[in-house]
Amino acid sequence: MPPKRKTQSATKPATENHVDEVPAKKVKISHWSHRSKPGTVLTFGQGDVGQLGLGEDIMERKKPALPSIGDSKHMVDVVAGGMHTVTISEDGMVYTFGCNDEGALGRDTSEEGSEFTAGLVSLDAKIVQVSAGDSHTAALTEEGKVYAWGTFRDGNGPIGLTVEGLKKSPYLVPLEETVVQIASGNDHLCMLTSKGEIYTMGCGEQGQLGRIAECFSIRGGRKGVGILLEPSVVYCKRVRGKGKVLFDGIWCSNYCTFARVQGGGYYGWGLNNYHHLGLEDVKSWFTPQPILSFSDVQVESIAGGQHHTVLLDKEGHMHALGNTNYGRLGLGKECEESHSPALMSAVKLEKFVDIGCGASVTLACTDTGDVYACGMGSNLQLGNGDEDEDLYVPTKIASKQLEMRKAIKVDAGGQHTVLLAVEK
Repeated sequence: MPPKRKTQSATKPATENHVDEVPAKKVKISHWSHRSKPGTVLTFGQGDVGQLGLGEDIMERKKPALPSIGDSKHMVDVVAGGMHTVTISEDGMVYTFGCNDEGALGRDTSEEGSEFTAGLVSLDAKIVQVSAGDSHTAALTEEGKVYAWGTFRDGNGPIGLTVEGLKKSPYLVPLEETVVQIASGNDHLCMLTSKGEIYTMGCGEQGQLGRIAECFSIRGGRKGVGILLEPSVVYCKRVRGKGKVLFDGIWCSNYCTFARVQGGGYYGWGLNNYHHLGLEDVKSWFTPQPILSFSDVQVESIAGGQHHTVLLDKEGHMHALGNTNYGRLGLGKECEESHSPALMSAVKLEKFVDIGCGASVTLACTDTGDVYACGMGSNLQLGNGDEDEDLYVPTKIASKQLEMRKAIKVDAGGQHTVLLAVEK
């Protein structure tokens, strides 16, 4: 007689729909804006509050110099805040240096002089992207969470990072959505989610949040500052057809926000008093507007300063619009203000791969690693060695530090410029 076959109840009690518990797998985000090529950080310009990272004895540099940052040859990104600098190491650690009066460094600088050299920000996650404004910094984790520290400001002074006030150490932004890209203006933060939606927080005086009516833009009016500082989604009406407008890229200038629509097209909102938003009517726009003037340029990237905007097209050419003062547009002394992008013809034979702007300066890296600069020269941000000379067309920076290095990223703050360069 054959042995009886064991049933499930012979080994353990039967459980209806029994499923073994499996730990949830952490998903790492990916986006075209993330950088992963390690290089060396270089700084120049004014550094009287430590934004150059060169120590207490060096207050300015006319040419690119090497700050000491951890393993300095393994940085994958660098951004310039108004008066501070933020960089990410290859292993996802964040280092900061510069002004920390309102917590923009995210670390303790009570030791005298510690803000003049790079220091590590304590974060319990790997960071893949950072952004910085005048007095705030934000960091995006590999799992799509955002930390921020410092404060936002408006025309009357600090308004806080949250309703409780400024944050001197990293604060987890209360947003349940997965974020894939972040960008900062002077005093606002934008976050693009994996669903293609944009969330904003910060100052809304010039319309840069894209979701606050003008009557509530000054500290939230009767609704209170919470409507500014609590991240909320930007609603965007489609020009033609139905359905929600979704985006795949965001950029911020000082007081503007730009967004690329999935499938093509651009929207913008914020300050436009010099046409630098790309719209003909010179007023602040508090809701997203389609930027039709960009339609003739195959825009790959956008950067902007206080009153100007620069576009990088797919062929590596630069186009500029907005205020013409000091040569920041790179179009020569006789150019006229316009809401339509104009080609920087003086450098049309170069192929640029990255662009960055300060308040009144424009900088760019070529595919061969050269750096070009134009605009106001009074803060030494142009790297041309002349303290007072403004440059009206993009001019190549001559530097010993760049002879054996290839610049791949550039950004500028209120008075300083930062580069990321790899060995040739």
